Amino acid sequence: MKYIKVTTVLFLFFYVYTTDTFGQNTIESGMEDVLEQLIESSEEESYNWDNEIEELYDRIREPINLNIITKEQLEQFPFLSDLQIENILAYLYINGQMKTIYELQMVEEMDRQTIQYLLPFVCVLPVAEKEPLPTIKNILSYGKNEILTRVDIPFYKRKGYESAYLGPSIYHSLRYSFRYKDQIYAGVTAEKDAGEPMFALHNTKGYDYYSFYFYLRNIRKLKALALGNYRLSFGQGLVMSNDFMLGKSTSLSSMVTRKNSIRKHSSTDEYNYFRGVAAAVQFNRFVVSAFYSHRSLDAIATGESITSIQKTGLHRTQKEADRREVATMQLAGGNIEYSKNKLKIGVTGIYYFFDRPYEPQIREYSKYNIRGNNFHNIGLNYKYRWQRFTFLGETAMDKNNNIATLNAVNYSYRQTYQVMLLHRYYAYNYWNLFARSFSEGGYVQNENGWYVAVEARPIRYWTFFLSADFFSFPWWKYLVDAPSQGYDLSAKATFKPRENLQMYIRYRYKKKEKNYTDESKNKTVRPLYHHRLRYQFTYTLPANISLRSTVDYNRIYPQDVSPSQGFHFVQAVSYAFPTFPLRFELQGSFFKTDDYASRVYAYEKGLLNTFYTPSFYGKGTRLNAFFRYDPNKNWMFIARYGQTTYSDRDEIGSGNDLIEGNKKCDLQLQLRIKF
Repeated sequence: MKYIKVTTVLFLFFYVYTTDTFGQNTIESGMEDVLEQLIESSEEESYNWDNEIEELYDRIREPINLNIITKEQLEQFPFLSDLQIENILAYLYINGQMKTIYELQMVEEMDRQTIQYLLPFVCVLPVAEKEPLPTIKNILSYGKNEILTRVDIPFYKRKGYESAYLGPSIYHSLRYSFRYKDQIYAGVTAEKDAGEPMFALHNTKGYDYYSFYFYLRNIRKLKALALGNYRLSFGQGLVMSNDFMLGKSTSLSSMVTRKNSIRKHSSTDEYNYFRGVAAAVQFNRFVVSAFYSHRSLDAIATGESITSIQKTGLHRTQKEADRREVATMQLAGGNIEYSKNKLKIGVTGIYYFFDRPYEPQIREYSKYNIRGNNFHNIGLNYKYRWQRFTFLGETAMDKNNNIATLNAVNYSYRQTYQVMLLHRYYAYNYWNLFARSFSEGGYVQNENGWYVAVEARPIRYWTFFLSADFFSFPWWKYLVDAPSQGYDLSAKATFKPRENLQMYIRYRYKKKEKNYTDESKNKTVRPLYHHRLRYQFTYTLPANISLRSTVDYNRIYPQDVSPSQGFHFVQAVSYAFPTFPLRFELQGSFFKTDDYASRVYAYEKGLLNTFYTPSFYGKGTRLNAFFRYDPNKNWMFIARYGQTTYSDRDEIGSGNDLIEGNKKCDLQLQLRIKF
């Protein structure tokens, strides 16, 4: 997948977000746009969004008091510039505690839009001189418990259930969580994927996947302590990051990372986490982090070596079950970060090994990929702000002294103009299993590129974004049997004359080389051209009705080959009853594409802590119905029904996933209880 490290992932998409706390019915148009861009450009379309959405939701439920907010907490918000953060802290230092949230308007360079972005996440409350340590009595009295359960019921049968899949077609997950303010978290997550057995065969203990976590943060000098399952992210991600990363989004606010982090892992993602202990402690201007992980991995392995690591977490067939937890990996490392005024420097080091050598099958395009055992990486990251310029980057080295480096400079003129120039160089033989950062190819390896972007608000109500990325791959890649190169150009114009009205148009053009086999079976590497055009209109009526219309057009073709095209129209309407705790959204779409290469994507409103963006190709229609009922503050029920109907085929999918017929219908149910 295409990645870039962001400022504390939970806020990465925040343009327009539906805040459950206040019961608003605004459609998440900004989040939808960014995520659809990511998935359109990804080489890997299955990412579990639970952690990011859940942590965003947690922050909205537990706003930070501005009167005790720290620089590190403000740095979580990607829509705040470094200068705005300094101005907020300076205002508090000079004027003392805020009396009302509207004092943000008096902070220098805080514009109305940025304040609107910030409001759901902060509050203003009077505070004592020193926040007391939490006591057992307060934790038990004021801690909040939550149970969240989900069931997915398909109204179709895949071919795999005839003989291959070992369990029923129903998906089920159960999550319990405990939270005390934003300092103490604990919980357990259990999940059974569709097709996996429950209390039978290899799952005699019930669910197929269990995740436990205990997490403390911001308690005096203890910045973070994680026990059980957790995630890590340091620097620009060239040494360590198993968080989700944004790709080339249409906002410069989310293009850089500011903060190192140890975070709980509470989602159903069965691969991107560590298991063990991690801690971060502050000593004056230094923050020292250390971590250790020992966990099992799904893999294809022999008695002597590991040939492939499996990342899906699926154990539906006997073959998949035989690969379950057959390998183990241990990892240890640490990070030291020094901050003073406008300078931040950090060093990260990791060491990891398997219980047997990792020896994947070698093909020409993968001959320089990681293999062996006993790996280590070390990296130096920095960030420095000088007036309106911000310089940042990281340089990392692997066990063979191969280099990966990313460096960027950002210039901000108030909130009117921002310009960024970014360069990355990742050696074709750089080894690291846990590196994720800005890239075109999806990996921190075998890439050299320059990225430049401009974001401007020169006219009232208008925002413009332009970007260009020029990249090259020194060695072969999957489906590219030669060194290759390309470029990616993007332009977006957004018009927002009122809070309840917004429209935008976005165009993206990419040239990227790829293998092509002609009718004579001759294989060559040719440029592949891809045009994408989108227009979206969003309008919220006074009567709690929101409308959103989206039109997409795709055109893709290799050089000297006839193009394939895709068209997509989506109409959504949502309504929140003013005196009854019920909301619903209906979304219908029509799509027509020539083939899979010209497929289209559509965001659909889904369950709590989830984000669903399916793809479609061929010719057909899609209907999605969403209902949410909150009888009181402690209970919530969601039902979502989806139906896809194809008019150009009599069966859907292939292999074990084959569905006979031209319809695919499913029902999702979710219940939340708070106490």
